[in-house]
Amino acid sequence: MIDIKFLRSNPDAVKENIRKKFQDEKLPLVDEVIKYDDMARKAQVEADNLRAEKNRISKQIGSLMKEGRRDEAEEAKKQVAANAKRLEELTAETKEYQDEVTKRMMRIPNIIDPSVPIGPDDTHNLEIERFGDPVVPDYEIPYHTDIMERFDGIDLDAAGKVAGNGFYYLMGDIARLHSAVLSYARDFMIDKGFTYVIPPYMIHGNVVNGVMSFDEMDAMMYKIEGEDLYLIGTSEHSMIGKFIDTISDEASLPYTYTSYSPCFRKEKGAHGIEERGVYRIHQFEKQEMIVVCRPEEAWDWYNKLWSYTVELFRSMDIPVRTLECCSGDLADLKVKSCDVEAWSPRQKKYFEVGSCSNLGDAQARRLKIRVRNADGEKYFANTLNNTVVAPPRMLIAFLENNLNEDGSVRIPEVLRPYMGGKSVLIPKH
Repeated sequence: MIDIKFLRSNPDAVKENIRKKFQDEKLPLVDEVIKYDDMARKAQVEADNLRAEKNRISKQIGSLMKEGRRDEAEEAKKQVAANAKRLEELTAETKEYQDEVTKRMMRIPNIIDPSVPIGPDDTHNLEIERFGDPVVPDYEIPYHTDIMERFDGIDLDAAGKVAGNGFYYLMGDIARLHSAVLSYARDFMIDKGFTYVIPPYMIHGNVVNGVMSFDEMDAMMYKIEGEDLYLIGTSEHSMIGKFIDTISDEASLPYTYTSYSPCFRKEKGAHGIEERGVYRIHQFEKQEMIVVCRPEEAWDWYNKLWSYTVELFRSMDIPVRTLECCSGDLADLKVKSCDVEAWSPRQKKYFEVGSCSNLGDAQARRLKIRVRNADGEKYFANTLNNTVVAPPRMLIAFLENNLNEDGSVRIPEVLRPYMGGKSVLIPKH
């Protein structure tokens, strides 16, 4: 959510930002915000004036009674009562208008950074840099579930009977590899100075509204029936919510966390063959990075965060590239975002395995996450998040890039301590 003061002073800039995000249907929201904000402010001024008048008349009543001017005192009492009734009406009106402002402000997208490329969808995202040489071996790379089945490592049919499409059983060496990647990612981030956290996996609705846009919520979140609880789609939701309605001393910043959680997502819509198996699923696990910092530190952290993901994947011999997300591909709260994509030798192309985002003060403004500087002044923090690793999807890249011609899978040195010292996995079929 942007600053209402900025919108009042720069409505044309806000509208231009909406156009850059190809959301022209939201253009009327700007004028509606200005209208309701003006009505709310006028009602508030009238209410403040009435309170002052009420206090003034109330003091006069006592003096009139002492002077025996009872009739005048009674008239003054009637005026106080009338003012009180009008004040009650104005209070309700002010809240109604302010609610209308908030409802619309929550739908207006954040101001994107000037460096963001302009485009309507992800086909306009721009490659930034490649890390590692993408290799296509001279032997066949099977579909990832076929590789897993050679190790008796996955059962989609049983999962479908138990929970439906979009779920899986991982077993044996594949399940162990999944856990090994998470454990390695955890220790990798701890070594970077981040604090390890296991957060709540369910959050209240006000936290959901604070960390994401309404469109994202509808597309992603599962709600617990009959309760004000939602299953998280990523641990970022819980971790940013941790700071709701807080004031931190500036000297304590930045807060740097790496959090583990299962993630639950609706994943609405039909998907192609390459997004079946364990690519696009309703339940998965992820290691995340979260930073809460001063605004002037945000861009340094943004570059550190995506570089950590690149470093992690390269340490497991997986070629990756970074991709700049265009304006139309940015969620409404984001100022700037880049994806990390891993090489798929089977598809001969890259696919997304992580996303790094700078959200400016949008989440902090919604959740009232504030910072107090040395002079006692308060301002909103900046928040950032990035995927360290999400193993089900990452396993696709891992297995394809470490598959040997004989069907065995090489274990990179960094993972061997988490795999009981194994340097290679031998298929059962």
